[in-house]
Formats: sequence, structure tokens, C-alpha cells
Amino acid sequence: MSVKIAPSILSADFARLADAIAAAEAGGADWIHVDVMDGHFVPNLTIGPPVVAALRRVTALPLDVHLMIEHPERLLEAFADAGADLLTVHVETCPHLHRTVQRIRELGVRPGVALNPATPIESLDEILPYVDLVLVMSVNPGFGGQKYIGTSTRKIARMRERLDASGLQQVELEVDGGVSPVTAPEVARAGATVLVAGNAVFNHEASVAENIAALRQAVAG
Repeated sequence: MSVKIAPSILSADFARLADAIAAAEAGGADWIHVDVMDGHFVPNLTIGPPVVAALRRVTALPLDVHLMIEHPERLLEAFADAGADLLTVHVETCPHLHRTVQRIRELGVRPGVALNPATPIESLDEILPYVDLVLVMSVNPGFGGQKYIGTSTRKIARMRERLDASGLQQVELEVDGGVSPVTAPEVARAGATVLVAGNAVFNHEASVAENIAALRQAVAG
């Protein structure tokens, strides 16, 4: 099973986002992961639709927009118009999840749904047939640079089993949080198809291209 690498711009230099994305694209990134935080659902505040629109102008890579916000239904159209290719909402913030997912698809965007570390995978049973992506958070959302929660591996594997048993092998299984060349192999073996990596890609220890290559090598090895 091939694995996509989605560098998270949360760990990039916000003063040089265009350069960071160009480096990721040149280095072989598959997607660009964009973390949107509202300071309410998670204890951090990041970016909104205007920044996504600016990113859209500088890359042809899919923009994987992760809405860590309360009442995401209010901003779906704005992010779709800004150029998001995927919009992922949290089951914890969507009392009418099916309606929200349906609206994302109506806007011509691929819908995804995310789970916090303590949220059971069973909460997604009724929505799985309607999404293109499931995101398993392997850290508590809000900040980059956190340590991978070890029990996430079994959770990823159980979600993989659930998708396969339901005939939903085409649904991407994304993992976000603490992904590095050390943790990536077990995440991939558990069945993840998309690895979100922030600090592991955007750091000063090596180039972006070298860091993406290290992730791929770790997964392949």
C-alpha cells in the first residue's frame, strides 16, 4: 500500500510560506496539510480562508485543510472557495455530521472526518460510507511538536480493519501527530495511507527534501 506524505505548514516559517511549500513540492510531497484552529475547540489560533487562497496560488498540490474549529459548517463555503481540495471536520464538533459532510461534497470538495485521541472509532460507523478520508489524531490537537501517543497505533489498525471490512479501501486513512522517521514505520504498518508531518519536515537539521526522503525511506524499509 502506497503512503502519501502531507507536510503540515503549522511547523513552517509563516513569514516564508510560499518558499516552504515550494520546497515541499520540489521535495516530493503529495499533499499540503493546512491546520485551521480557532482558539476554542483547540487552544491555539492559526489561519483562515485568505491564507488558504494565498497557498492555492502558489501550488498545484492538493490542499488538505483540517478544520479544528467549532461550528465548521459556517466556513465550509469560504474554505471551498479559497481552494481547499479536502476539508476535514471533527466528529466532536459536528452534531449534524452527515449534513456537514454532505455539504462539503456539494461544494465540490472531498470530505474527511477526524477523531481526537480519546474519541472511539465506533463514533464514525454511520458516516464512513460518506467520506473520502478518516483522520486519526495521534496527539491532542492544538500544537505541533508533540510526542506520538503510543496507543494510537492500535487505534489506526482497528480503523484500517473497519474500513477494509466495510469495503471502503478507497477511503484514505490519515494520521497526524508525532509522525517522524521513528514512528512512521509502525503507523504505516498499522494501515495509514497518509502521513502528516510537521516538525519532521520543516526543521533546521536537514533540508525539506531530505526530510521527506527520510520519511519515505523509513516507511519503505
